[in-house]
Amino acid sequence: MSEPTAYKGNYQGEKAVWLKNGNYEAAILPEIGANLIAFRDSANGYAFLHEPTQDEMESFKARPFIHGIPVLFPPNRFEDGKFPWNGKTYTFPVNEEKTGNHLHGFVHSETWAVEDFGQSAQESFVTVALKVDEQHAVYRFLPHLFTIKLKYTLSAEGLSQHILILNDGEDVMPCLFAFHTSVNAPFAPGSEAADYRVKLTIGNRWELNERMLPTGKFQPLTVDEEQLKGEGVYPFFAEMDNHYTAVPQNGRNRMELTDTKLGRTLVYDVGTSYKQWMIWNNFATEGFFCPEPQVSLVNAPHVELPADEIGLFGLASGEIWEETARLYLK
Repeated sequence: MSEPTAYKGNYQGEKAVWLKNGNYEAAILPEIGANLIAFRDSANGYAFLHEPTQDEMESFKARPFIHGIPVLFPPNRFEDGKFPWNGKTYTFPVNEEKTGNHLHGFVHSETWAVEDFGQSAQESFVTVALKVDEQHAVYRFLPHLFTIKLKYTLSAEGLSQHILILNDGEDVMPCLFAFHTSVNAPFAPGSEAADYRVKLTIGNRWELNERMLPTGKFQPLTVDEEQLKGEGVYPFFAEMDNHYTAVPQNGRNRMELTDTKLGRTLVYDVGTSYKQWMIWNNFATEGFFCPEPQVSLVNAPHVELPADEIGLFGLASGEIWEETARLYLK
């Protein structure tokens, strides 16, 4: 088993910071949106995240949404690219032609600064930051001064993910956030997707219109969806591009992906600040799916529901929002 270590290296030709500790290893790509592109159990050959092959690297850089853990700020879809906030309306590019919406925000492809990395006797870590001021490309669409810090720590207890957003400006800024986490099923060599069962702490399913925007109403859960929030279900039981409320169980908001053949479970415990889940399974294609924890409802600024219910909140000058998640194997 390796000692804790952190070092600058590369991943498929891109600059990376690698963390290693015991059986675990992880890699982050600071220049591609601080994407945590790999998390593995190298001793057992487990690859937990959907990584791009060498041939997929160019398409990944062009649209870095279905590999690793992309950062979405602000997340998911906004109707007609309009974002009403505090008496103003920001205009985002309409980048999803089939729906006429803006999709996935502005930080997933930006270069983040490596602030610190290193190791102690028990863990290795890396901290990256994105600081937006008037000269930054993101400011054109989100005219606020803010800093996002992301710290990954690798220990015997798995991978810890700490996100912090600080409002550096004077105006109240929107704080809508998500991770587009891409998880392999199967994650173990020798296993098949049919061996896997996924469980998620979902509540109600939001009704989405033909533009994939919430109507404000709920839909009844199917039998398979009831299993999804109960004992677990095959991750590719049907095409999923579904949006749900998050309802913690036993005090935790999490996904559990179990390899029934091996009796091993990957836990993604995201924290209770995330009030919604988006689940996408690549048109029910076996291989990977995306359990996406979101602070806010899709298209939240356009939905006439209580702000706290749909996760539509802001940060005043000098205020901080933060949350910690963890990925680990049991």
